[in-house]
Amino acid sequence: MTTLASPVHADPSILGLEGLYSAEERATRDRVRGFVRSTFTPQIEDWYARGVFPRELAVEFGKQGLLGMHLEGYGCPGKSAVAYGIACMELEACDSGIRSFASVQGSLAMYAIHAFGSEQQKQQYLPAMARGEVIGCFGLTEPNAGSDPGGMTTHARRDGSDWVLDGYKRWSTNAGIAQIAIVWAKTDDGVRGFIVPTDSSGFEVRPIDNKLSLRASVSSEYELHGVRLPADAVLPGVKSLRGPLSCLNEARYGIIWGVVGAARTCIETALDYATTRKQFDKPLAAFQLTQEKFANMQLAYEKAHLVALHLGRTKDTTGLRPEQVSFGKLNNVRDAIAIAREARTILGGNGITTNYPVMRHMANLETVLTYEGTSEVHMLIVGQALTGINAFS
Repeated sequence: MTTLASPVHADPSILGLEGLYSAEERATRDRVRGFVRSTFTPQIEDWYARGVFPRELAVEFGKQGLLGMHLEGYGCPGKSAVAYGIACMELEACDSGIRSFASVQGSLAMYAIHAFGSEQQKQQYLPAMARGEVIGCFGLTEPNAGSDPGGMTTHARRDGSDWVLDGYKRWSTNAGIAQIAIVWAKTDDGVRGFIVPTDSSGFEVRPIDNKLSLRASVSSEYELHGVRLPADAVLPGVKSLRGPLSCLNEARYGIIWGVVGAARTCIETALDYATTRKQFDKPLAAFQLTQEKFANMQLAYEKAHLVALHLGRTKDTTGLRPEQVSFGKLNNVRDAIAIAREARTILGGNGITTNYPVMRHMANLETVLTYEGTSEVHMLIVGQALTGINAFS
């Protein structure tokens, strides 16, 4: 006689990794999870189907302390890297687009100002951005400069005391709802970052609407035609690609945690389905092949969670090297998308409907797989760390 396991609900776990969280970290998990389930989960399928992200939600993120969460001072919460990672996991357990909003605001736009801005810039922008009253975006990728940001053609020139920017940026999350853009451009003095008000004359933004992934997220392209900025619009703290690349590493860290949340939701959904859906007079979960699928998904999920937690603890103590971030992003996204695909097979034809979140997560993870560094780029970063040889060119 087959003995059925009790239905598995939230946080399926064999290793019990959440037992390694501190009391404060567990409180962060519970608070953000409750916020997500009350604010986003009931609406996410509709937002995804319509391809919208309600702009007014930014203030709700701010009230929860989710914007610039790991930054210190200037109205920012100053939480640990692990706490920030846990928040990213809970946000992406709902949808990658929800986590992307917080990542771009906090780890790209706000971090750039926090790390490289003047004191006046920090005082002017960061408190309002932490409250969600000012939304920022990040402009690095161009139509012909993605994995090779050094190939950007956007440039800035001096004209008296002003700066004048010309160029074209693409795949800029939040740009369509942002008040400011952090734009990276070539100058005679290296690669510089600029705080560009999106209502500036010559700043033209267009939505990218024809997406089959990350639909509950605002993706845009914009052109800069002779955008004139005052001298104090430039970020004074960096004059090289180290600036935007360090911002990307901050955002990639959030991805490492976020995709674990997406994977968890896929497993939870498949478990609930397999323990209630019957074929041949018994639940799908009673079949050996189904249990093999669950075992393989669980191994990948818990290893990814362990990688995220270890990197978070390391970031909080000694900081992370670029190859460590690449290791985490490469491994965890790869595992999460494999879990989503496998979970979808357990749901059969029902898995491609919006009645279940698995197909939406699977489609979103196709974007996460390639944004903020493709798998190939991260493999080469890890390979260079191991061999000491730069194989990018």
